[in-house]
Amino acid sequence: MRTDLQPLSIIIDDADIAEWMNQGLPADQTSYENAAILIYCLRWPLMVDPQGQGLRWIKNLFTDKLVTLRYNSKGYLDRVETAVRRGDTLLLECIEENIDSILEPIINRNLIRKGKIVKFGDKEIEYHPNFRLIMQTRLANPHFRPEIQAQTTLINFSTTRDGLEAQLLAEIVAAERPDLEKSKFEVTKQQNEYKINLKKLEDSLLARLATAEGNFIQNVELVVTLERTVNTSVEIEQKKLEAEKFSQQIDRTRELYRPTAIRACIIYFSMNDLSKIHPMYQFSLKAFRSVFLKAIDYAEQNEDFRIRIDNLIDAITFASYSYIVRGLFEEHKLIFTIQLLLQILTEKGEIDMVELDLLLRNPQETHAGSPVEFLNEKAWGSVKALSLLPIFHGLDRDIETSSKRWKKYVESEAPELEKPPGEWKSKSTMQQLCILRAVRPDRMLYALKLFVAEKLGKKYIESRAADFARIYDESSKSIPIFFILSPGVDPLKEVETLGKKLGYTSQAGKFYNISLGQGQEIVAENALEISTKEGHWIVLQNIHLVRHWLPILERKLERILEIGQENFRLFMSAEPTADHSAHVIPQGILENSIKITNESHTGKNQFSKDIESLEKYNL
Repeated sequence: MRTDLQPLSIIIDDADIAEWMNQGLPADQTSYENAAILIYCLRWPLMVDPQGQGLRWIKNLFTDKLVTLRYNSKGYLDRVETAVRRGDTLLLECIEENIDSILEPIINRNLIRKGKIVKFGDKEIEYHPNFRLIMQTRLANPHFRPEIQAQTTLINFSTTRDGLEAQLLAEIVAAERPDLEKSKFEVTKQQNEYKINLKKLEDSLLARLATAEGNFIQNVELVVTLERTVNTSVEIEQKKLEAEKFSQQIDRTRELYRPTAIRACIIYFSMNDLSKIHPMYQFSLKAFRSVFLKAIDYAEQNEDFRIRIDNLIDAITFASYSYIVRGLFEEHKLIFTIQLLLQILTEKGEIDMVELDLLLRNPQETHAGSPVEFLNEKAWGSVKALSLLPIFHGLDRDIETSSKRWKKYVESEAPELEKPPGEWKSKSTMQQLCILRAVRPDRMLYALKLFVAEKLGKKYIESRAADFARIYDESSKSIPIFFILSPGVDPLKEVETLGKKLGYTSQAGKFYNISLGQGQEIVAENALEISTKEGHWIVLQNIHLVRHWLPILERKLERILEIGQENFRLFMSAEPTADHSAHVIPQGILENSIKITNESHTGKNQFSKDIESLEKYNL
């Protein structure tokens, strides 16, 4: 069996990929495979598309032939019926996990009466043979019913690392060297057009040969056409080679900016994983990209290219970090920082995966009685487990034979500020952390903070209160501010104080404060409509109390936020729940908002929470 066989090449060619790229498909292998599956699958495709990249491509692919509907929007079922009757290509956006059963006969194509009729609710409607259905969900990790999974072709259009890296590289080059990125865009478009034209010529030539009658040589018109086609093909092929050569020259310069795109990619995917810790931690690629581009503008200029790249990486890292952590609870901030740092060091090749596994798991030998009085049985079990590895070979014996030096180190008030005794002081920082975790796990919080400061800088461990005025400057009519509530903290005071300073008060009729509960939904909807038109401020407090209304709010916000008056601002608040099954705030509301936590826990109480978190997440 051939090892170089590419199944994708059997159903599509370079011309197909070139056309899709011109229509906005991300330039990575996974996206090409997804596109091919979507076009050629037998069951209706259901796209898992949290970043909306598949959606943008689909709309460009079908252009004006596409009917686009939002699932559960007002009157959408009537429009679905019309699309089925007329034979439209229907794109059903924002599908939810529990799909309305009325759609199942259409999804499953349960046709009756010789395939001409389909049941739709309590009636039967004509089923046009040209009807086509494409479904899309924004949920990052949906759990559809088994029958829906069996009836559809699930396609994961989530952003891949390679795809995102290519996009971010293009954006940073466009910001730093717009001339270069413009040339890259034009030459890529040219290359794609050449591939498409070559394919058309080839198809045209084959079609003429297939339909030609009689002797080819005596068919003067066919011979002339063939000669002209061959000449055109050679000319296009030559232009294609020239474009590829020019593209390679451009790519050599673009590659110099790749470290910045790699760093941004690491941050994005670390941020994306936060939803596994808490369901309130939802961030959109659109918001991240905005932070990324602003950081490029803020990065310190320097004529030395290498220093400029370092400045860009530092600016992107810290701006993204600051944006993310202000929406995290205190107990999760260090977890995220460590996770981000480990990802950065792994990408640089500065982390040994065996040592990282040791640091995370802290394995222990059981029934290992401690021979020294300054280490308990648990700590000695950790030492014995470390000693089994070549890099830590002899650690247990050294602690026994040099117990006086080790006792001084172990019983030090701050062993993280000292190096282990003897030969162990020459070990790497990661190896010293493994030793410290074994003998003084209570000092790991401090040691990890020092580790972060050493590798990233002190600003990543400094505690700072959120500057609400600055956060307000980052908001806009289409970017709300979302307060994740904590006991004993009232964020409304900051909103009212800033509003008073800027002239947005209830006395002036420019400030609405609605505490949601039973019967307040209509009041909130009316206030939203007025505020968006007039450019007022509105606060929707405790939105978690109106679970049934939140999908309506999400759809309403999608419509009004983009068309609102420039001065319009929306502030929302909700109490969080760590239980994913009890979480009620829609993903879209959280992703598109600037999230702020404002906890009152400080000092020893917060220290205890940090320690508990580190232990919970194996750090």
